[in-house]
Amino acid sequence: MKARFLKTAVVALLAASLSAGAAAQEVTLRLVSAFGENGIYVKRLLPWIEKVNAEGKGVLQINFLGGPKAIPTFELGNAVKTGVVEIGMSTGAFYTNVMPEADFLKLTQITIAEQRKNGAFDAINQLWNEKGNMQYLARMVENQAFHLYTNKKIDKPDLTGLKIRITPVYRDFFQALNASVITTPPGELYTALERGVVDGYGWPIGGIFDFNWQEKTKYRVDPGFYDAEVSLIMNLPAYKKLTDAQRAYLNKQLLALEAENTFWVQYAKDETARQEKAGIQTIKFDAAATKAYSDKAYEVGWASAAKQNPEVAKRFKALFTK
Repeated sequence: MKARFLKTAVVALLAASLSAGAAAQEVTLRLVSAFGENGIYVKRLLPWIEKVNAEGKGVLQINFLGGPKAIPTFELGNAVKTGVVEIGMSTGAFYTNVMPEADFLKLTQITIAEQRKNGAFDAINQLWNEKGNMQYLARMVENQAFHLYTNKKIDKPDLTGLKIRITPVYRDFFQALNASVITTPPGELYTALERGVVDGYGWPIGGIFDFNWQEKTKYRVDPGFYDAEVSLIMNLPAYKKLTDAQRAYLNKQLLALEAENTFWVQYAKDETARQEKAGIQTIKFDAAATKAYSDKAYEVGWASAAKQNPEVAKRFKALFTK
């Protein structure tokens, strides 16, 4: 009887051990978005998460906790750095409080696929690892130029006398064009335009309809400048803790996510047409002024980067420029 009891106990322990081993092979990563859940970025992300979870059973799962209501937008970078959550979807401009160099990503002029080939991706990760305690996983938004939107017609790249709502992304550029700059949360811009508190604003080609700004916008200045960047970043210790199989699976899915970035090229075209249909007129300068406008944007952008970190700015400029 004692022998039977021992045999039963051994079998039970073995079964428990096998069960625990199987469970240990699956990891769940928590993900929070710096952007609202009703926006295009999250809408593009959710099907990918579903795919990751469907194909990753027993290996890796992602638990989407939500947007800024879960963790405020400008606190997400630090939350990822400190491991409060494993993954964040954000743009570099939103976590400059953690590392100012994150804003340099807006200056990329080559695709993420090219960045992976020419060493830029590895250079980004080296800095993100060392300074941010983060792994730069993938870029899921590109080919989304920023634009100046205004309610006053201009015929040259000079914003003297205009009050422009800004974010840090294009603050220095608009100031270099002699604008008076004002910072407001996106949710307050509609009223600011309506009341004439501002004459215009900077924003990517897409997204203004999410806030109904088209109702208070008369002009968009072409060409666009910089490239709106939205990426997935991960807590470095959590990334290193993944098994080889989990890391390989995650990287495979991240490459699949980046492969869908061709979507943004058509999206930009569609949003341009949508703005035109809404009555937003296009302002285009002559050839010389257009070149001066574009050149000024990058000249100012890299000058600002050099003030933050001259060594990194020099290295990144060589890798980010066409």
